Parts: sequence; structure tokens; C-alpha cells
Amino acid sequence: MITTLKEYTKLNRSLLNIITVEFFVQLINVLFVAILPLYMKKEGYSDAQYAHFTSYRYFGMLALALFLGMYIKGRKILPLIYIASIGVPFFALLIIIGVQFHLTSLLLIAHLLWGTAYTFIQIPILPYIMRNAPKEQQTKAITLNFATWSMATITGSLIVAVFNGIDPIIFSERNLLFVLSLFCFSGIYFTMKISKNEYVPIIKESRTNLKDYDWTIIMKALVPTVIIAIGAGFTIPFMSLFFSNVHNMSTAMFSTLNMLTAITVTIVAIYIPRIKDKYGYHRTIPTTQSIAIIALMIMATTQYYSQYSFAIIIASAFYLIRQPFMSAAVPMTSEITMKYVGEGNREMVSALTSAIWSGSAYFSAVGFGILRHLNVAYVNIFWITSGMYIIGVILYSMLIKDYHIREKAGLISH
Repeated sequence: MITTLKEYTKLNRSLLNIITVEFFVQLINVLFVAILPLYMKKEGYSDAQYAHFTSYRYFGMLALALFLGMYIKGRKILPLIYIASIGVPFFALLIIIGVQFHLTSLLLIAHLLWGTAYTFIQIPILPYIMRNAPKEQQTKAITLNFATWSMATITGSLIVAVFNGIDPIIFSERNLLFVLSLFCFSGIYFTMKISKNEYVPIIKESRTNLKDYDWTIIMKALVPTVIIAIGAGFTIPFMSLFFSNVHNMSTAMFSTLNMLTAITVTIVAIYIPRIKDKYGYHRTIPTTQSIAIIALMIMATTQYYSQYSFAIIIASAFYLIRQPFMSAAVPMTSEITMKYVGEGNREMVSALTSAIWSGSAYFSAVGFGILRHLNVAYVNIFWITSGMYIIGVILYSMLIKDYHIREKAGLISH
């Protein structure tokens, strides 16, 4: 494992710096997914209200995505990273203040602007890696970038679990969110360390002419993402509420569970390049996703017998299984998608991917709020996710088959 880790340290220094910036952004993201709903619950907000405010965050991402995808084609990406490294922690602080003082307008505006600032790194980072990473480093750089989520989860969950466990009043959800948001301004330092000599492909066609893109290929590549994203939107942002409301799990306990889960995700992520090289896309992606779906279904059904003490153990165990297997597929599906669409379409695909995840999260958050307002059980909502995931896995299998056909025909550029 040490040898494998050393391979990642050999990545281009600018790649490591931009991925470090992503880590600080993801640290805020995972904390807001994990404990912001618990903080808002203590402040008297309902599940439906939390979902409503969260939907504005995703709407902010969605509103900017398409424009940003066209904008970055043929332009430098580094200026956008500066905006993200400053904007994400700043608007996170405003959200915390809005919750504390029940300022509805501030909450709506801050969530919206948080989403737009987050987009300034989420859309450009994959094109930046594909542009600036040597071919032999692309898989490792993409994998390490996606591992920032799990590394941020480990860091954030450990801090929350330890300090909130010691004193839940002094180290309350609000105080921890506030201090850690301030800490994440550290990302600005690493942004300044990124090389200014960024490679920018020269383009001949218009940056804003939508006819210049191969939409048939783009649509084929993105349909599986649409299905997976819609399903995930009903589950991922609300996992802490499931464990809190169904199994009465405390903030410290859920943070500990999140930390353990993130450790397994990180370990799996480290070996993704080797797993992909050994088994290929066609085996690895469908297998890991299928295991994750089964684990989610078992976890969800614990609501049927949540009155028994062993239910929380089963739910935690299968949550622990679900996360690494679903996360393991993400770097590979991202890489195969970027290769499948070709260099001329990558910025647009990155933008549309962000728009898809943001849009699905927005509509799913609205849908989740409606379902919870109607007292629909978590288990039934998670079954919706499972069904969408199954369809997505089938579509990814079809995409992988077409990828290999196009690769043999010499239509794929690596």
C-alpha cells in the first residue's frame, strides 16, 4: 500500500495543488451534507425546510453550469479556482449565520451563491486534469481528485466525532461548522501555488456555438449519469437524517460512522487504477455499482424493524459497504466518459455532468421535501434510488460496450 501511495506523490505539482484546493472545498461540502441538517433540526427546521433551502444550492450549480462549460473552452481555468477557494467558505459562513438567526432571505441567497462558487471548481477541474496531466498520470490524478471527498469526510468526521463527543455544547454543530469553514480558507494558499503556465488547447471554432459539439456522442455518454444522479439526489444529502430520525443516531456517532466509511472509500480509491488495469471497465464498473445497490436496499429496509437494537448495527454495516463500492465506480465512469466524448467535447461534458448532478439534486431535494411532508417513509424513498441505480448500471454497461467498439475502430483518443 505504501508503494501505491508513493505513486500518487509523483503527480505533477500543480495537479497536487489543485486537488488540495478541491479537498478544502469538499471538506465544507461533506460537513454541510453530514451535520448541517442536524444543526438545522436543532434550530427547529423540518426535513422539508432543509430540503427546500438545499435545493437553492443545487439550483445555483445548475444555473451556471452550461455557461461555464462553454466559457472555459480555450480559456485558462486557474482564475475560476480562485473564485471557488474564496467563495465556498465565505458563503458557507453566511449559511451558518442565516440558520442561527433564522434569516430566510440570507439562507436562500447564501445557498444559491454557495452553489455557484462550488461550480467554479467542480466543472473545470476534470478538464484541467485532462489538459495538464501526462497520459500515464491521468487515471491516478482523476482517482486522487475523487478521493478528496473521502479524505475530507475522514478529516471532518474525525474532528466532529472527537470534539462533539467530548462536549456537544461547546463543540456544537454550529460552532464546528463555523470554525471549519474558516479553516477552509486555507485553500487560497494552494491556489496561489498552482503553476501559471497552464496548458490551454487552441480552438478554431466558436466557444459559444452549440453546433460545434458532437451531441450524439455527448448524449450517449451522459444518459447513465442522468439516471444515477436522479436516484442519488433522493439519498445522499439526507443520509444523516435517516440515521437520526429512524435510528436515533447522535451527531458524534454518525460522524464516526462517516469517518469509518470514508476510510474504506479511500483505501478502495487508492487501488482503483490497478483494479481497472486488471479487470477493465466492463467488469469493474457494473460489479462495484451492483454491490452498492444491494447494500443500499438492505440498509433501507432496517426501517421496518428499527425498534430492535440490532437494526442500527445492520444499517451502519451496509452503509459502510455501500459507500466504497459506489464511490469506486465514479473515477472510472468519469474517465471513460471523458475519453468517449473526445477532446473537443470535454469541457461541455464536464459542465453538463455538473448540471445533471446539480439539476437532479435540485429536483430530488424538492421531491424529497414533498415526500417527507407527506410522511413517506425513508425506506420507500431509498427504494426509488435503488430502482434508478439499477437502470443506470444497465446503461453504463451498454456505454462501456460501445466505448470498446469505438476504441477498436480508432475513434477514441486517449
